[in-house]
Amino acid sequence: MINMNEETFYEGGPAKSDLIINLLAGLTLLGLPFTFAAIVRALWLRYKITNKRITIDGGWFGKNKTQVSLTNIDEIRSIPRGFGSYGDMVLILKDGAKVEMKSLPLFREKQKFIEENIVKRLQKTKLKEVEGFTTKS
Repeated sequence: MINMNEETFYEGGPAKSDLIINLLAGLTLLGLPFTFAAIVRALWLRYKITNKRITIDGGWFGKNKTQVSLTNIDEIRSIPRGFGSYGDMVLILKDGAKVEMKSLPLFREKQKFIEENIVKRLQKTKLKEVEGFTTKS
């Protein structure tokens, strides 16, 4: 469920060039496992990045759903793949857990958006003073 003030930055699947590169690698016997993985990602992996959370629908037939609030992210690590056209991103959460986002198209823009919104959300929570069970604005 999405709040009215939650804006979607990206909603879609993995990069198409990931599938194309891995299909070409599938022409060799060694590339077949990578090809199968790319086909599964293309069919069932979906990302949704908003200014408050990241939702990842994936797994076999898209049955696994992971949601991460931006306030729970401690660090973001990314690496380019596919000649820089897409990349993988790992979100390291405050409790030490890691969430992988594979074959993310235009991953540098998405990383910048996530980092900017993390800073905004942290600034909002620091502005509030906590007294007992209530907060003052």
